[in-house]
Amino acid sequence: MKTLTTLLLTSSLGLAMAVLNPAHADVDVKQAESLMKANKCSSCHHATKTKSGPSLVKMAEDARAKDDPEQYIITQITTGPEIEIDGEKEDHKIIKTKDPVQLKNLAQWILTH
Repeated sequence: MKTLTTLLLTSSLGLAMAVLNPAHADVDVKQAESLMKANKCSSCHHATKTKSGPSLVKMAEDARAKDDPEQYIITQITTGPEIEIDGEKEDHKIIKTKDPVQLKNLAQWILTH
């Protein structure tokens, strides 16, 4: 009986961990960081600090408030919406890739912050 209880508890814990594990577990961090570097995103964005653009933490927080956080981020980085930097309005730079896999990976990576 003790073995059955232990097995059930272990299985339940494993199932709970699988359900609670974020969908972002399969993010290719190196690919996302490489894409950020190639597009010079770090000149305006930092993981935790606000530079001329919001931190990745703030971007993820804002995106999570939307119905589809991942698509919200993809739209922001692919459409060049108007932004304000140091009181000046300009169009946000458009990321230099159309690869949906890379865009999704980058959005998921941002959401891990």
